Amino acid sequence: MASEQKLWGGRFTGKTDPLMELYNASLPYDQKMWAVDLEGTRVYTSALKNINLINEKELSEIHRGLKVIGQEWETNSFVEKPGDEDIHTANERRLGEIIGKEIAGKVHTGRSRNDQVATDMRLYVREKIVKVLRPALIQLIQSLVMRARSEIDVLMPGYTHLQRAQPIRWSHWLSMHATFLANDLDRLNQLLVRVNQSPLGAGALAGHPYGIDREFIAENLEFDGVIGNSLAAVSDRDFVIEMMFWGSLISNHLAKFSEDLIIYSTAEFGFIKLADAYSTGSSLMPQKKNPDSLELLRGKSGRTLGQLVGFMVSSKATPSSYNKDLQEDKEPLFDNMTTIEHSLLIAAGVISTLEINAEKMKGALTMDMLATDLADYLVRKGVPFRETHHISGEAVAYAENNKLSGIDQIPLDAYKKIDSRFEEDVSKVFDFDASVERRTATGGTAKSAVLKQLDNIEAKLNF
Repeated sequence: MASEQKLWGGRFTGKTDPLMELYNASLPYDQKMWAVDLEGTRVYTSALKNINLINEKELSEIHRGLKVIGQEWETNSFVEKPGDEDIHTANERRLGEIIGKEIAGKVHTGRSRNDQVATDMRLYVREKIVKVLRPALIQLIQSLVMRARSEIDVLMPGYTHLQRAQPIRWSHWLSMHATFLANDLDRLNQLLVRVNQSPLGAGALAGHPYGIDREFIAENLEFDGVIGNSLAAVSDRDFVIEMMFWGSLISNHLAKFSEDLIIYSTAEFGFIKLADAYSTGSSLMPQKKNPDSLELLRGKSGRTLGQLVGFMVSSKATPSSYNKDLQEDKEPLFDNMTTIEHSLLIAAGVISTLEINAEKMKGALTMDMLATDLADYLVRKGVPFRETHHISGEAVAYAENNKLSGIDQIPLDAYKKIDSRFEEDVSKVFDFDASVERRTATGGTAKSAVLKQLDNIEAKLNF
């Protein structure tokens, strides 16, 4: 029969259009789930043995065959054959070749590819979170924190609207990005809880006809629990959407991080210099050193967002239970996770190897950035801030109108004409180090406040 080798071939007698074969197949990209597919089958068949649907000898043979298949995948010696639609079909077909079809034909008893693929994907995503994404994210956060601690005395301008605003510490800027990423770590851990639920044993959609112990399966696959509704178990791809949303959000954070560093690396700023390992040159202009690593980090945010939106559109109106539309989850998800993995590693490399120019950073500070400190000076003398704001503005205007280099150059008698409450100690305002140290409240720029921020961020890395 033309469709005999297919898992679903019994009802079909006609040949499948060759283009349909290609259109339907997912093995080229879902084969990366080979290990979790084999592990799911190993545990599932143990559960079948517990309800006497296979015996001990059959179970031993099945597990032996699964081990052989795993070794073939590991050594790149697994041979794909026509009819291997997906990783599940390929592994089961090969199992039959190794131990015989009579025994291999029992492994799918009560199981559907619907609950099988949902299980494989959850296992695969869980493994990527625990072994790849979370460690890479922690490494990046640690790189930011270590740098912040070692360069805590370096001052630079803080910006709003890309205009110089107030003096801050370089470490405060590093802490900001570490804070965003620490929140991403929290979200990833929360997502892991929802990922780590078992669909296996839900069948095609209506549950298991032989009373299999789904809790046994979940426990042995190290899931936290089972999905309690069989329809939801086979059709739920919220975890895929959440995973790609997380990837899109952290991509946005990395894009912001990259945009700042791209600006800071320009000759006009000169705050930082990227390592050669994360830069490229121009094919025409020999002098160029381009921040391609950062530009790619910034550009990947569009890629990850597109993957999220694309799959949400594919899944938004599918009918209940499993539909083949859901096969569109794998390619964007796999690429999304790989993109984020690489982006985290590149970002960690960039931040740990770049050079800073502390003199340039501090040299970019200008006295007008202390206008708020000037207002605060009068606040401490009991003047309402809304009044001091206008008074400080008058001082800025005076310096500009009289072509002075800064508000620190205004003579004391001129200050007294602006407001009689200015006294000789106003000169203490015009100190950038003192300015950042005044902001001692939680989240501020004082050294103690920044160190506390870094301590809190590091505490989130211990779970």
